[in-house]
Amino acid sequence: MSNRLTFKRGIKDGIPICLGYIPVSFAFGITTIVMGVPGWTAILVSLTNLTSAGQYAGVEMIAEKCAYFELALTVFVINLRYMLMSLAVSQKLEPGIPAWQKMIFGFGITDETFVMASIQKGRLNTSYMLGLIALPIFGWNFGTIAGVIASGLLPGNMQSALGIALYAMFIAIIIPPAAENPKVMIIAGIAIAISCIMFYTPVLSGVSSGMRVIIASVIAAAAGAYFFPKKEVSIS
Repeated sequence: MSNRLTFKRGIKDGIPICLGYIPVSFAFGITTIVMGVPGWTAILVSLTNLTSAGQYAGVEMIAEKCAYFELALTVFVINLRYMLMSLAVSQKLEPGIPAWQKMIFGFGITDETFVMASIQKGRLNTSYMLGLIALPIFGWNFGTIAGVIASGLLPGNMQSALGIALYAMFIAIIIPPAAENPKVMIIAGIAIAISCIMFYTPVLSGVSSGMRVIIASVIAAAAGAYFFPKKEVSIS
């Protein structure tokens, strides 16, 4: 298959991902303004990141004026899965692809692009990967910019209402895999329980939201790895 055809195939596979990202990033742009963070910050964050949960958590911590170290550590923990996904996809790439191109692919790896890349048969080339990540990146930034612009046109109550779109997205991410595998819900429940305990316990209530996310995520992930170990699966 020629490079031109594989690029077109990547673009085609990226279209539904792009369409799904636009409303979520639109809500992200509006929510950022509602939090009191400047619009240019939201746009800059989307230009340099491609992670809904990490971006939302990061912007929320910026609004709360958290320490830089705490901000960096929280976003690192939330986005750690992308490192593992990138390593997995790298095993499917054609030999000889330079490191700088792999770094570009890594930037465009999300839950959705990872799935699309993983289910492809055979080796992945540069043309396909560039096509796959191009539209999702565009859609995410387009939605963010549109959300920032719309924040000045929509009434305050509607802006606040759109803020729940991100929470709805998080729920939508958890429910489908939890329906197939109850262990996912158990792990999510552990994280929720730890976060609630820290929030409502007087001694621990002073812990910042960022640190609560880090602690709950690490403990829940460790519990999942210990109680529900998963066999290694090779990617062909």
